[in-house]
Amino acid sequence: MAEFRITVIPGDGIGPEVTDSACEVLKLVAKTSGHTFTFNEVMAGGIAIDTCQQPLPEETLEAARQSDAVLLGAVGGPKWDGLPGNMRPEAALLGLRKGLGLYANLRLAILFPELKAASPLRPDLVEDGVDILIVRELTGGIYFGRRGLAESAETLEDGTPKGMEAFDIETYSEAEIERILRSGFISAMERRKKLTVVDKANILETSRLWRKVTERVKMDYPEVEVDFMYVDNASMQLLKRPTSFDVIVTSNMFGDILSDEAGMITGSIGMLPSASLGASGKPGMYEPVHGSAPDIAGQGIANPLATILSAAMMLRFSLGLSKEADRLERAVKQTLADGWRTVDLAQGDKKMVLGTEAITKKVMEAYLDE
Repeated sequence: MAEFRITVIPGDGIGPEVTDSACEVLKLVAKTSGHTFTFNEVMAGGIAIDTCQQPLPEETLEAARQSDAVLLGAVGGPKWDGLPGNMRPEAALLGLRKGLGLYANLRLAILFPELKAASPLRPDLVEDGVDILIVRELTGGIYFGRRGLAESAETLEDGTPKGMEAFDIETYSEAEIERILRSGFISAMERRKKLTVVDKANILETSRLWRKVTERVKMDYPEVEVDFMYVDNASMQLLKRPTSFDVIVTSNMFGDILSDEAGMITGSIGMLPSASLGASGKPGMYEPVHGSAPDIAGQGIANPLATILSAAMMLRFSLGLSKEADRLERAVKQTLADGWRTVDLAQGDKKMVLGTEAITKKVMEAYLDE
């Protein structure tokens, strides 16, 4: 039996609550499978700013590097909104991604049949279910490009001084584009063999390079059907015909936006897990797509299912425990099929609405019943 080191970063808001749930489930997985999971809890985000005046302490990054996988809750909140960009809690996310070389973010948007009533889309649009994988480039593009703020010497057409001027530059290299495309193609080969590249090639030079590289790389995956879609059209088609998508590959910023849109199709952003992966053999980072939700922190009502499903992705991609991952995903599905809901998923009978700890126990019971 194997031993695995898992670095846990609870973060801010509801982060500690949902990571506690995921860790309890992982302890059950370890107990029933014979494997050993060692958890090392460290700080990042707002709590790290308050404690040691930086969003990502060096010891946190080093702990992550020395682990087999990283489980992250959520970071941020209004408390730290007034800080400069490099000192905001979100800087910890960028630092972890860069420091661990995590260039591919896999976000699953799955509408469970049991949650169709919670989707904001018409029933006929999601009748056959929704299962979309968004593969987002994570360490390049506008989020990591050169940026600045300066007083402009120019004026508007009517002579009004422009005042302060800010810029954020998007840059992508062929190598960065190719490696994320290959992640997308590999995922498509394991799914329904359809890949959509989302860009803005009618306007952006970086997008035109994405298309050029795609035309070359797709020759290595002849079984995969490839199409291109402008990001504005993709945002509309996700609402109009969500079942037509399989794997979407896109840039950092476009992926950030589209994955949140896809999440709402599933009924709640509280259901979306994600995996951030880099080179083979390096630790991946797993986190729910939702934010820190400080307005409900400490109330015991946060939905832990996205974090539990993120833990299932960890079992599969970083720990090589596919059978355990499948079993855990089935346990979540069974919990929903039994009618149990958190408040964000509530439809109808309030007696079936559970808090964070209670629904975690239901998942664990379903796991044991497998």
